[in-house]
Amino acid sequence: MKSRYTLVFLVLLSFYACKKEEQSALGSQGYELLVPSSLGAIDFPSDNEFTPARWALGKRLFYDSQLSADGMVSCASCHKPEKAFADDLAFSPGSEGAAGLRNVPSLANVAYLPYFTREGGVPTLEMHVLVPIQESNEFNSNIVAIAEALSQDPSYVQMSQAAYGQNPNPFVITRALANFQRSILSGNSAYDRFLMGDESALTESALAGMDLFFGDELKCGQCHNGQDLSTHGFENNGLYTVYPDSGKFRLSHESADIGKFKIPSLRNLGYTAPYMHDGSLTSLEEVINHYATGGSNHPNKSDLISGFEISQLEQQQVIDFLLALNDTSFIENPDLQP
Repeated sequence: MKSRYTLVFLVLLSFYACKKEEQSALGSQGYELLVPSSLGAIDFPSDNEFTPARWALGKRLFYDSQLSADGMVSCASCHKPEKAFADDLAFSPGSEGAAGLRNVPSLANVAYLPYFTREGGVPTLEMHVLVPIQESNEFNSNIVAIAEALSQDPSYVQMSQAAYGQNPNPFVITRALANFQRSILSGNSAYDRFLMGDESALTESALAGMDLFFGDELKCGQCHNGQDLSTHGFENNGLYTVYPDSGKFRLSHESADIGKFKIPSLRNLGYTAPYMHDGSLTSLEEVINHYATGGSNHPNKSDLISGFEISQLEQQQVIDFLLALNDTSFIENPDLQP
């Protein structure tokens, strides 16, 4: 196993090789976007640069339940701030109580994702806004109808004009929601502080767990590394021998993609249980036990999932490290609250 300090150097190198100066933007409405220094600068699209007016409109839309068909479900209904903008249910219900199909992922740091959905089939955050709006088991709505309704509200018209110089329309709605979601940033966990030079940020148990996590026996770091503890690649982790949800196969129709899902970020795991794409594992202990057994046999199972031996003490050390990825200041950020 590599020494702790060699390991930290390598992680730091990967983590901050492309880091730019802390990014901020301040406008006439007074909201300032501050990107934690542990994260890289955000690449806003040229047609959706950050402004406080766009952020404010996006935040209002994020918490507005009239975007759903029954007027009862908002983005925040499934992406709860206190749950790191995820949910504590295996499947979150949609409009009129429609059953969800997948466990809700956290929106923390979606500004940096290279693609969206668990198949990776949506290339931009602006485009992804349309997915929950039109899905029958989510909002079950129509963005044109939503825009028409918002256009009847003078306060929405005023905010839309201030943000984009247009009345509410599909362009405005998708851009504003994406603009706000790019401000959902988590970069102040104990692990972040440790990487930034605070050697007291991690407990001895968490430090031992970090060594195990990135070590040659558990090999967790081969899939979970970098800024968000994810390569953002796609793997079949041996969760099932037969997959009710075929994962990336739904997009590619390639048999080699059955059971493959985007590798998730591990940030804020203490708030986002249950785990896996279907919420089938309820605790971090269950997750570690799954990987320790080597998972179920499936022809597409990743070669990286081979099992390992781990003692009860070592398991707790790994869990202590994973909990050091929690970011309390993010969960409690008043600017992101309704």
